[in-house]
Amino acid sequence: MFARSPVLNQSGPTEFVFRVFTTIPEFQVLLFLLFLLLYLLILCGNTAIIWVVCTHSSLRTPMYFFLYNLSFLEICYTSVVVPLMLSNIWGAQKPIPLAGCGAQMFLFLTLGGADCFLLAIMSYDRYVAICHPLHYTLIMTQRLCVQMVVCAVGLALLLSLQLTALIFTLPFCGHRREINHFLCDVPPVLRLACADTRVHQAVLYVVGILVLTVPFLLICVSYVFIASAILRIRSAKGCHRAFSTCSSHLTVVLLQYGFCALVYLRPQSSSSVDEDRQFALVYTFITPLLNPLIYTLRNKDVKGALKKAISSKGTAEAL
Repeated sequence: MFARSPVLNQSGPTEFVFRVFTTIPEFQVLLFLLFLLLYLLILCGNTAIIWVVCTHSSLRTPMYFFLYNLSFLEICYTSVVVPLMLSNIWGAQKPIPLAGCGAQMFLFLTLGGADCFLLAIMSYDRYVAICHPLHYTLIMTQRLCVQMVVCAVGLALLLSLQLTALIFTLPFCGHRREINHFLCDVPPVLRLACADTRVHQAVLYVVGILVLTVPFLLICVSYVFIASAILRIRSAKGCHRAFSTCSSHLTVVLLQYGFCALVYLRPQSSSSVDEDRQFALVYTFITPLLNPLIYTLRNKDVKGALKKAISSKGTAEAL
């Protein structure tokens, strides 16, 4: 259970440390402030969406119910990674115990997987809304929406639990191992195992296909039907409105699935650890930040609700 390092000649529980971005103090300060600013923007933007959806009855539709859950997942997803990342940017490397690394990996995979499944559910919602508008309220009932979200989280929980448990049955030689990443992600942790990891790599690919490839194919099929339905709309205004409601979701989908696939579905022999870390920055910071920006800047209902909330708050303060 405990490993002895032949290099350090130390004994004790296995610990990990994250490789620092830079050792130059000035750059450390800049990176810390940059990532902190992005994190605060993610929290504020997604919290604003949650608040608007909860407080405005006009937004209590399946589309905004899914958007509410997506924003909640984005907040949890980044909060699992960013606070620990910020604490490691400044100063000496801070060790994370084996159990802590496993807990972070499990939560990160669960929330990330649920995020991917939810994006697929949102594409189905758009398919029903555009291709079967007269039956939309009959199909997308509140009960079905809740069931789909619960199933998305449950499936992500099951897959991430099995993958994390499998990885942390591996032996990690040495007392302290350095992870060339800013979080306990699967590929960099697997590289530190002192055992044959071919079975674990195969399981990772299977999970990656279930979490990334299958939902992405379902999204593609949905958008084929959506595009076909949009092209049949004779009104230019109606066509533009239908396209606008889908383009926001499609933008988030391409970023999320594209960069995740580059990390988890690319052969390890052709992958670079530094590239994986750069790609991870995109789906840790950029996608959660774009989610509230895209859905507020390109959605008239959300913009209207936000303006109404701000104006009513200003009126109340004036009184």
